[in-house]
Amino acid sequence: MNTLLRYREKLNLTQEQLSQKANISVRTIQRIEAGKELKGHTLEALSQALGIDKEKLLTDNPEEKEVNIFLVKLINLSSLLLLIIPLGSIIMPLILMYWKKEINAITKQIVSLQILWTLLFPLIVLTVIFAGNLFPISKQSVPLTMLLLLLANVCIILRNTAELDKNKKLYIKLKFSII
Repeated sequence: MNTLLRYREKLNLTQEQLSQKANISVRTIQRIEAGKELKGHTLEALSQALGIDKEKLLTDNPEEKEVNIFLVKLINLSSLLLLIIPLGSIIMPLILMYWKKEINAITKQIVSLQILWTLLFPLIVLTVIFAGNLFPISKQSVPLTMLLLLLANVCIILRNTAELDKNKKLYIKLKFSII
């Protein structure tokens, strides 16, 4: 049974009633209950109308296959490829995720975190370079910043792996998903 359908029936709401309460079309509710992915404004509106957290509406699906923690840890650890290949922290987890069909909230969070990290890395380095032009900073500040950023990402990956092993969830995660 679809998560939205289960929560809607729990509150004894028809599709029309939920549609009015959430201010979205009945057809949208029908599509979501038929399996369309829930996101954006619709996710926000339905979570408010049902009085539940967005994450619960997205992930609380008993029919969803059980998460293979070993594979999820492997996908997370594959992000360490960034030490060799610049975009390896995104490419390898995506390849493993789709190849092994382990597409779930945790693996999406892993890849989203790495995408965000990859976007922030050059911005932080450019900020240090710009600051170096404005203020008298050591010439080693840029390589040192890059090294510290890489080490911080490695620490995030290893900490998340330890938490997956212990509690089967991520320790460091985003409040949103990029993919």
